[in-house]
Amino acid sequence: MVMKGICMLKGDSPVQGTTHFEQKASSSEPVVVSGQITGGTEGQHGFHAHQFGDNTQDCTSAGPHFNPHSKKHGGPVGQERHVGDLGNVTAGKEGVANVFPEGCVITLSGEQSIIGHTMVVHEKQDDLG
Repeated sequence: MVMKGICMLKGDSPVQGTTHFEQKASSSEPVVVSGQITGGTEGQHGFHAHQFGDNTQDCTSAGPHFNPHSKKHGGPVGQERHVGDLGNVTAGKEGVANVFPEGCVITLSGEQSIIGHTMVVHEKQDDLG
């Protein structure tokens, strides 16, 4: 069995997109994340899962990065990082970023599930720690 999820990215800015999540039935398998974000400025932008599934007041209502293990902020392949730390996406000159983060520890079920959380593309680059 394969579990799948989808996130429609849309806010008050021109940035929008669709992100797909796919995981084999075992939550020990990594989630494969793919998608495309448009409308951004050229360069790198932080990409995270935030604590709450509420983006009515931008990142304020979405809360901090999803961090069920109370770890420090880090990069997507580091041992010390939030579950929601997915690194950066890079937008080209046309403002399009393809989403393929590596080293995700998010899941679609269980304690590290991102279901019900807000996905955020930040205006600026994530410092990864």
